Amino acid sequence: MQSSPFLLTLIGLLLALWTVAAGWIMIRASTRVQAAEGTKRAVRRLSRMIEDSPAIPLLVRADGRIEAPDRLAGWLGLDAVPQYLSELAPSGAGGLSEDQLEQLTTRVRRTQKTAAPFQMTVKPRGSKRALALRGSLADPNVSPSGAALVWVFDLTESEEEVAALREETARAREDFGALVGLIEAAPMPMWFRSPQMQLRLVNTAYVAAVGAQSPDEVVARQIELIETVDGVSAAEVAQQAGERRKPIERIVSATIKGARRTMRVTDLPLIGEGIAGYAVDIEEMEEQAREFRAFREAQRSMLDQLSIGVAQFDSRRRMTFANQPFHRVFALPPGIVNDRTSFEQMLMVARENGRIPEVRDFPAWRAELGEWFLSDETQDEAWPLPDSTHLRIVAQPMPDGGLVMIAEDRTEQLALSATRDTLLRTRTATFDNLFEALAVFAPDGHLELWNRGFTGVWGLDPEALDGHPMAEDLLEAIAQQLADPKQVATINLVIRSATLDRKKKQGNVQLSDGRTLDFASVPLPDGNGLLTVLDVTASRQAEEALRERNRALEEADAVMTRFLANMSYEFRTPLTSIGGFAELLTSGVAGELTPQARDYAEAISLSVGKLTEQVENVLDLSQSEAGLMPLSKQKLDLLPLITQVVRKREGAIVDAGLTLDLRGDPGKKVEADPQQIRRAIAHLLDNAIAATARDGKITVELRQNRAGTKITLSDNGRGMTQHELARALEGIRPTRDGKGIERRQGLGIPLARHLIEAHGGTLEIHTRKGVGTSATITLP
Repeated sequence: MQSSPFLLTLIGLLLALWTVAAGWIMIRASTRVQAAEGTKRAVRRLSRMIEDSPAIPLLVRADGRIEAPDRLAGWLGLDAVPQYLSELAPSGAGGLSEDQLEQLTTRVRRTQKTAAPFQMTVKPRGSKRALALRGSLADPNVSPSGAALVWVFDLTESEEEVAALREETARAREDFGALVGLIEAAPMPMWFRSPQMQLRLVNTAYVAAVGAQSPDEVVARQIELIETVDGVSAAEVAQQAGERRKPIERIVSATIKGARRTMRVTDLPLIGEGIAGYAVDIEEMEEQAREFRAFREAQRSMLDQLSIGVAQFDSRRRMTFANQPFHRVFALPPGIVNDRTSFEQMLMVARENGRIPEVRDFPAWRAELGEWFLSDETQDEAWPLPDSTHLRIVAQPMPDGGLVMIAEDRTEQLALSATRDTLLRTRTATFDNLFEALAVFAPDGHLELWNRGFTGVWGLDPEALDGHPMAEDLLEAIAQQLADPKQVATINLVIRSATLDRKKKQGNVQLSDGRTLDFASVPLPDGNGLLTVLDVTASRQAEEALRERNRALEEADAVMTRFLANMSYEFRTPLTSIGGFAELLTSGVAGELTPQARDYAEAISLSVGKLTEQVENVLDLSQSEAGLMPLSKQKLDLLPLITQVVRKREGAIVDAGLTLDLRGDPGKKVEADPQQIRRAIAHLLDNAIAATARDGKITVELRQNRAGTKITLSDNGRGMTQHELARALEGIRPTRDGKGIERRQGLGIPLARHLIEAHGGTLEIHTRKGVGTSATITLP
């Protein structure tokens, strides 16, 4: 039987449908299998996530039974999770305490009834673990019977962190309080600005500085401490610090408590908070800086006046100062200080100018000097220069790492020292060869210096003085040589007078051998005392002989005085008698004389007159030299007196062929003896007449000035040499053996001089051979 095509088609469709249905069923089954596998994997994943989650679920059913992972038992310190909530507080170790369990039970029941969530923290017994419990009503899909779901979190680490944070917070609060107290107690003004640059906080010092009543007043009125400088206010400066995010420090002047003070102001940005600021009063520091600068300038000015060279180097070994002597000593150029020349360069310049010692290895020597900066001790060296200059170099390290270098030119001092040594040797040689005995005593009384004559004059052992004994020990040895040992106290007094009292004193002693010593003390400028001793034995003997001779001379002078007084009578009386008898014979009392007899009588009278005049001259001169010239002073008008003297010699002047010029103003008066002054002028005039040749001229001039009254007699005669003038002034003098009188020239000039000197005046004679003579009488 043949199959119908329709049937075949229908069969094919059915098979196709079956195949499709089978395929769909297989695909659906496979999908469900995959979904089931996925669900299982999701369940396992969720279970694993719950196991590894930081929170553990605890399901508490209405009947008190609980469900929870085993991990909760480990958190609670139990071996296994109990079946009921009440078993979470077992009698053994672990679990919750009774109070914690009671609180948990109460809150769980309230949640089951009211669906109100709760939170609490518990700590299992015997464990440091802290657990946070957060409970709520469980979802019906989880437990439809009104169970409570409690999530348990392990807050052990969080609790520790919270405790640490609490501790840090408390400490921060304490630090903040201390900081606030510190800011309030700070002596410097401090403030804080908001991001809008408004004052928000100020301390007490700020309030006192601006003269406000309280910090609130300062903040309310925005009272600024710092004034606007160059058009920029304090808030604008703070804003600039905030924009730059860097502190701004400046030095300005501000009025603090009514006084202008220099302040160092700092604006400190606090990122995200605002700007803090504080002001430090540096007025005293500025004043000290000014004083330091003034002191430094004064010090450098003073160093410029010193005769020694001084230079200063800083810690970088650069020259910061050098005075003029330092420039001169090392021949440095003027701008070396301004160029901040280093120490090594300065030595190089000095070396080029030949102002350092000659050294073989200059770099090594310079490096050795560079160690002065690192030394702790002062260096003192002597530098002999090639030009024979000797320098003393002192290097003083400074605390700041710098160096002060002092250069002293000691060439002159060394020369003076050598000269001093020579002088000391010369002094020693001079002392040892002096005729006097010398000794120098120090203020403490010990013998410091002596010469060889000192030991010889006192009869001391020279070796006994080598130890420079004290004065007391020396005087004990001297006392043994004295005729009277008690006189040693006089020597001690003289030594003390020079060394302690600083006065001169002298004395004399007798030695046991008959010698006489004179000693004297002289204070020396160095505080010592000089004792000089001289053996005056021979001079004392000569002095005694002179005294004896003086006594003999005094007796002879008395005899001469009596002789002169007697001769004045014995000479004048016979001459007066002879002259009187001659005048009587001439007048004819004894009868009329023949012409020849009359001539003899007149000759006798003329000779008597001349002899009388010579006797009077001799007697007056003798009395004047003996100091016995009698004077009868009175007020005299000199011009008439001189005129009388000239008139009496008018005949002699005319006979000699001379001219005389008398000049002078009338009214010149002096206190004098008229007879003696007349005689003095007459003697000088007679000498002028005798010394002037014919046709000569004599001038007599009278004048008066501050020095007194002067009478000048001058002529143009033959004059005298100085030797002749000396002999004329001597007149007469005792012979060499002292037993007679020797006549040198006429007695006129010496007698005139004595007469004038007896009136307190002077006689000056100026003469020149062949030119003339001038005699000047000066009367007070």
